[in-house]
Amino acid sequence: MKHQEIMLNTLIKTNNLNGFSEDEIGDDHIYTGLETPMKADAFEISDEEKKEKIAALFSQIMDVMGLDLNDDSLRGTPNRVAKMYIDEIFSGLNPANKPKVALFDNKYQYNQMLVEKNITFYSNCEHHFVPIIGKAHIAYVSSGKVIGLSKLNRIVQYYAKRPQVQERLTNQIAGELSKILETENIAVIIDAKHLCVSSRGIKDDTSATVTAFYGGIFNEPNKIAELQNYLNQ
Repeated sequence: MKHQEIMLNTLIKTNNLNGFSEDEIGDDHIYTGLETPMKADAFEISDEEKKEKIAALFSQIMDVMGLDLNDDSLRGTPNRVAKMYIDEIFSGLNPANKPKVALFDNKYQYNQMLVEKNITFYSNCEHHFVPIIGKAHIAYVSSGKVIGLSKLNRIVQYYAKRPQVQERLTNQIAGELSKILETENIAVIIDAKHLCVSSRGIKDDTSATVTAFYGGIFNEPNKIAELQNYLNQ
């Protein structure tokens, strides 16, 4: 799928999506930057207040669609959706949910790449709010410190649990790991299926999207080949 990358400063400067309308852009990709777009006052109200507001608004959406909110099966749906949004699938928006990470000395003196592959994640496309389902593969070479394996998974989940663009997700995970591990020797590869492609629009159920970040020694062809060999085993 062809992607259109439009940087945030261009969007602000022209205020017309580089001369295109939203309808003309349609399902094409708009990339606005590395950081997840957030309002400055995003956390001035509590999670409970957010749930109340979301439930009320989602009730209105269901009502507009003609659903009977008095039905036993639907009555609790707005509250369930609100709880799901805040506590589960979009919990990565709140910095308070960022995983606490402890580092350990590399006492084993293991100086080769460490690969954690096939980390399953569920995210949501920020353009249509439908699922992105995929696997992340992470590799790093220790600079003297190591991280618990489960924390690699938790970092992936934290950044996945927000409205996302796959390119941004890839770079956010890599940037976080590079900062924590104090090394540029990081690789992140994400292979994912976007339901905005498979369940609507073009309705292509066979395609997948692969993005990669290679830092430090992982830019060397032999290291990329070594990593790919591990991933293919």
